[in-house]
Parts: sequence; C-alpha cells; structure tokens
Amino acid sequence: MATAVTTFQWFFWGYSLTFSHTAGPFIGDLANFGFRDVLAHPSVGSSRIPDLMFAIYQGMFSAITVALATGAIAERGRVLPCVIFMFIWATVIYDPIACWTWNVSGWSNKMGGLDFAGGTPVHIASGTAALAYSMMLGKRRGHGTHELNYRPHNVTHIVIGTVFLWVGWFGFNAGSALSANLRAVMAATVTNLAACVGGITWCVLDYRLERKWSTVGFCSGVVAGLVAITPGSGYVPVWSAVVYGVLGASFANYATKLKFILRIDDALDIFAVHGVGGLVGNILTAFFATNHIASLDGVSSIKGGWLDHHWMQLPYQLADSFTGGAYSFVGTCLILFIMNMIPGLTLRATEEAEILGIDDAEIGEFAYDYVELTREVLNDVDGEGGSMYSADPGPQYPPAAGREKNGMHMMGIDPRMYGVGSTSHQ
Repeated sequence: MATAVTTFQWFFWGYSLTFSHTAGPFIGDLANFGFRDVLAHPSVGSSRIPDLMFAIYQGMFSAITVALATGAIAERGRVLPCVIFMFIWATVIYDPIACWTWNVSGWSNKMGGLDFAGGTPVHIASGTAALAYSMMLGKRRGHGTHELNYRPHNVTHIVIGTVFLWVGWFGFNAGSALSANLRAVMAATVTNLAACVGGITWCVLDYRLERKWSTVGFCSGVVAGLVAITPGSGYVPVWSAVVYGVLGASFANYATKLKFILRIDDALDIFAVHGVGGLVGNILTAFFATNHIASLDGVSSIKGGWLDHHWMQLPYQLADSFTGGAYSFVGTCLILFIMNMIPGLTLRATEEAEILGIDDAEIGEFAYDYVELTREVLNDVDGEGGSMYSADPGPQYPPAAGREKNGMHMMGIDPRMYGVGSTSHQ
C-alpha cells in the first residue's frame, strides 16, 4: 500500500516538488504537476538521463522510504489513518528533504553535502519518523511483560526478505550513478562488502551474549551494513566498506537498546537500523569520500572528505544529517498529532481489536490458515460464535463426537497447544 499510495503521490506532485528545474533551496514548485512536460528533457539528476526515466527511478526511493517509516504501526496502528499519513508525509517531509539533498538548487547540495543514495532523505528521515510514530501510538498491549512475544513469526521470511533487499540495493546504490560506468561498479562493490561485514559483525556481537549464531541477527547486520554504505557508496574506496560494515552494524546493534531507555515500542527497530545506521554512514562519508572515486564516472568532481584533506566535510555532513532528522521527527509528530484529533482518524486500534489481532480487526484476512483454524477450535470449546469483527458468524458444526475439520481430528485436543488462548499475536 505504501508503494501504491506514494507512487500516485509522486506522479501527482511529489516529483515536481522534489526535482522540478525551477526549485528553491528547500522545495520545488508545481511546474511538473501530474508529470506535465516530463518526458525527454534532461533531468535534474543528470543531463544524460531523460526526465521520465529519472522520475520513475526516484519514485521508488520515495516509496521505500514511506514503507520504512510506516512499519512503526505494527500490531496496534489503524490502517486508514496510516494510508492518509503516507500521502501527507511524502509531501511534507520526504519531498523537501530529498529536494535540498539531491536537487542542484537544494541548500545542502549547494553547501557541499555528500549523499549518494539516501542517507538522510531515506534512512534518517524514515528512522526518525518511525520513532515519532512509535511514540505517538504508544506501546503495544503487554509490552514489557511475558504477554508480548518478541520473536519473529517466520525466520524464513526474514531471510527471503533480506535476500530481496540485498539484491535490490545494487539498484539502489549502483543505480544512483545514473549510468553503467566504473563509478556504478565501485558503488556495487562497496555495497556488497559492507553488507557482508555488517552481517558478520552483528552475528558476532549477538554470539558473545547468547552463544548462538542467530540468523535474524545476521540478517539485521546485513541491512545495517547496507544502510550505512548508502550515502557514501559512490564516493568511497573499496577498503573503507569494511569500516562502514563494522561500525554501521555495531552502532545499530547497540541502538536497539535505546527503545528501552526511551521507553518506546519500536517494534521493527527502524530507528536503530535506519536512523542510527544512516547517521553513521553520513559521518563516515565525511572521512572517506574522495574525488578520485567520484570522478570515475567521467563527469563528477567533489572536494572530498578527510582523505582529501577537506576538513569542512564533517560539519557539512552533520548539518545535513541533524537538520533532516529533526525536521522529519518534529514534522511527523505534528502530522500525527493533528490527524489524531480528527474524528475517524484515530491512530491507534482499540484494545479489543489489538487483542483479537490487527489481521482480523483491520484487514479481515490471515496470512496463515491455521490462525483461523485454531480460533474455530477455541470457539467450539468456549461455545462462542465467530469474531465480532467478522461478517460471518462463524462456521457451525454438528456436535458429533470425533468430527473432523479441514481433515484434522479435533476431539480431545487442547487448543492451547496451538498457541491460542493467550494475548500472543499470531
């Protein structure tokens, strides 16, 4: 849904507000409203790339950023307010930050800030927005007690998702060279190396505590390494990717503890992995960016970072990072505060809906058939009908002994063995 809503917003006015040729230092205008005059004209990003190609490519940056930020509603947020938030947040938060970072008219771009593929607009912005959304929503029911199970529901899906991210990140980072050149190859090389080192680092950090080689930990480290290398991927030499991977995963790993200090419920650790990881990547770029890497595309030239004795690059990176993070956090809080006051747009689901599960209460479907199956068994045991949120009062079965449901003999089975009858979320 984030991809769908944000893609429409990008077509409607997002691209124009971000990459119009007549943009100001903070945001663009509506010259390209509804993709008007967006076709073969050379784009803001590169004179070698036509507007329309650049528009569809950059649209996916916007979509993935919104998807990251809205992960904060997990298990207690209502869907309708979140969908409306997607459109507003993309317009008010993402578009200005992306404009000042990547549009040649943007203040950070003119200042000399270096962000190759989204350290501030994508990762810091989404991480701080998720932090704000988590704070505004409040904790999930049972948070901090035995009632809430922190385990992922499907480790296999985590691995598959990480594979998709890892492969897709080559398009994210290497594609930001906007051409099939040696700079793109360099970006792909450092992206892969940082991901590998990040995965190993997180896994080792967790092993020292648990003495287990956590698959989920490895996947988290891979993503942290990918996040950290993103802003510097087209600027830094290969060897520096090891530093990005180690520090990106290490800081993100320890940042997962911040939610306990801040007393918030960031269910997916978006702030730790993306917010903190993006900040680490931006800062490291100030140290390792060098002109000889940027110039591999044959057209770019930068002053570089500390490797090129350009000491002012660190203040530039810090200014861009903290401005983007503060703007996203404060702006997100204001958007959510106003929305929550509007009738019908209350952010949080009711307690009964949360107990029942957002799948049932808000979506009406389950990812796994066994969820409904075990609820049917429990309802039969308790003598209840269907869900109060379901249009169907529930299946009625004859009370014959030894009956079968979905091919399974249910007589004498304690439904608690399936994990139902508690407040744990399926």
